Amino acid sequence: MDENHGGDSTNDNDVGINESNDESASISARNNILALMDSFIEQIFEIRKTLLGVSISALILAPIAIALSIYLIRHPSFFAVMEIENEFGTVLAFLLGAVISISSIWLFAGIRQYMKIGSWNRRYREFRAEKEQIDRKLASQYELG
Repeated sequence: MDENHGGDSTNDNDVGINESNDESASISARNNILALMDSFIEQIFEIRKTLLGVSISALILAPIAIALSIYLIRHPSFFAVMEIENEFGTVLAFLLGAVISISSIWLFAGIRQYMKIGSWNRRYREFRAEKEQIDRKLASQYELG
């Protein structure tokens, strides 16, 4: 047993080292969390590109599908087909109506998504500019760069 410390084998130097290690671990954990959040935001930014492609395809393909369906319904031979082919005409009319309905929803969703992506892009640019400003401030404050 250690006579000076009443049986405690730690000394003042060990306590200082442990506090330093705890502080270092805390800083490291904060840095890891920030790096993880940055990585997550970058991944979201990459997913945004895919969502932009989907919304643009909705903005292009949905109106084409609606226009083609309306053209087929308004074509004079459409009613002739409906009269001659009872079941086929009914199914065709139902399917064209479904194409128009689904394409209208797809078009609305594409417009809405495109607007949200534009808003997200603006906020993301603001975030990046603010982050770079903070990084520069910290680097100059602690003379890192």
